[in-house]
Amino acid sequence: MAPENNGYWYAKAKNILPGDLYAFKIDNKDERPDPASNFQPNNVHNRSQIIDHSSFKWTDSKRKGIPLKDMIIYELHIGTFTKQGTFNAAIEKLTYLIDLGINTIEIMPISQFPGNRNWGYDGVHPYAVQNSYGTPDSFKALIDKCHKLNISVILDVVYNHLGPEGNYLHEFGPYFTNRYKTPWGDAINFDGKYSDEVRKFFIQNALFWFENYHIDALRLDAIHGIYDFSAKPFLEQLSEEVAIYSQKKKRPFYLIAESDLNDVRAICPKKIGGYGIHAQWNDDFHHCIHTLLTKETNGYYADFGSTEQFVKSLNQAFVYSWEYSKYRNRHHGNSSKHRPADQFIVFSQNHDQIGNRMNGDRLIKLAGFEACKLAAGAIIFSPYIPLIFMGEEYGEDNPFLYFISHTDKDLIKSVQLGRKKEFESFQFKQEMSDPYSEKTFSKSRLDWSKKNNIKKNKTLLNFYKKIISLRKEIPALARIDKASRSANIAKNKNVVVLYKCFKNNSTLLIMNFSKKTEQFIIDLPKGKWTKLIDSSDKEWGGQGTLTPSDVQGQINSNIRPHSFTLYRKA
Repeated sequence: MAPENNGYWYAKAKNILPGDLYAFKIDNKDERPDPASNFQPNNVHNRSQIIDHSSFKWTDSKRKGIPLKDMIIYELHIGTFTKQGTFNAAIEKLTYLIDLGINTIEIMPISQFPGNRNWGYDGVHPYAVQNSYGTPDSFKALIDKCHKLNISVILDVVYNHLGPEGNYLHEFGPYFTNRYKTPWGDAINFDGKYSDEVRKFFIQNALFWFENYHIDALRLDAIHGIYDFSAKPFLEQLSEEVAIYSQKKKRPFYLIAESDLNDVRAICPKKIGGYGIHAQWNDDFHHCIHTLLTKETNGYYADFGSTEQFVKSLNQAFVYSWEYSKYRNRHHGNSSKHRPADQFIVFSQNHDQIGNRMNGDRLIKLAGFEACKLAAGAIIFSPYIPLIFMGEEYGEDNPFLYFISHTDKDLIKSVQLGRKKEFESFQFKQEMSDPYSEKTFSKSRLDWSKKNNIKKNKTLLNFYKKIISLRKEIPALARIDKASRSANIAKNKNVVVLYKCFKNNSTLLIMNFSKKTEQFIIDLPKGKWTKLIDSSDKEWGGQGTLTPSDVQGQINSNIRPHSFTLYRKA
């Protein structure tokens, strides 16, 4: 290969066909797979395969995508979503998701990682789909089928680090720097010498998924792990390039951030000093619901637990907007009050909040059936974009655990010890599941038989269908607009009230986070209010509703423990 400008090398080979395998030798040393490989048929250490992306026959040429504000997101992990753990098997579940009311799926990272079981955040080939899940064409077939059913696809990508095993990228250039340290080792070089080409590698990766796989949006993992003090941060440049691509394609492609900084600069427009990312996950919303329902105070949950905090999150999104954090021992966050509601994605469960527990406990095990219905109502009827985690909708109680299948024995031991240390601040008393054990992976797989064979699971599934349909059908619930809603406490610290309106349409959501029946009094705006659903109704497996069907002027009533009632102004 001959050297070119900016550290690139070039050679032209003849008689190369799709499917052929190739590798690089650097200074005549060991063979290395292509760091921009599009497929690794024999794992991370072996030769890369040439892929012809033009050969796939797409059927979605007229697709415009679902606006971010209208998304109802279902997060899934390909390896545990089905028994087979493949792209093809996931296709078979799409009609189920349509029936549930889902219009967007978010897929945990599928970039090639070592072995055949992993969450995906140990990927080392950012451009290659995981070989144990299927081929590039089978991933495209999944996306094409989603689009045919009018389901948008969000792909989780990792630009803050690469995994430890099979990470040969550092041998090809100054892709990493020891000027910053991350939980995963040296940081990716986004602001040092030769970082222009490093940025280009990852920006082109984002565009690669949009162009070759027709992905609708990317979720950017843990942007707080991207260290960059340049005048134009990488995230801002990435946002600019995606905007140019969207303009070229005449349809929006979205970027969604995960961040624990509570810093709105990520989602503010560039013109006011932001990065221009379209939306972000809101962990504060989750922490409010989780602590109110479980009463847990370990780790970062020490900062949460009051209904006042939940009311603030309903009204503003972030709870911590430069308040003192006991967990961090410092002030944290800035105000999200003026950012649009459709820039925040909320959830009561996700892969992190379940899987980063000692034994991967889901909310159904921690808080019970009634609490899960309340959490579902809080998320689906929230003024933000809702996300549910696979299996949540039918009360899956199999855990979602952290699992790996590395081949390096020292690395395996390091991961095992690292996970134990991670849980020290949570003081969990149980024995931790071994992340390397295949049983850990198997236990994390969904058990689809439960949704029809167990009465409570079937009831919960129908309940989710009902509340999702209500969100879609009622303008005041479907509307995402901070100006059209207000939340407060109903003269009872355990009862939270969310009032939403749009034009002549109004709704009132009353939520009891107490483990006992509570009395509440609410003065209502003029008009007749009709009850749409009560999570404690016997139809939904509860003890029976206590709230009145129709009210005017004032509600003076009792409400069951861990339940909600939704009213609509007639």
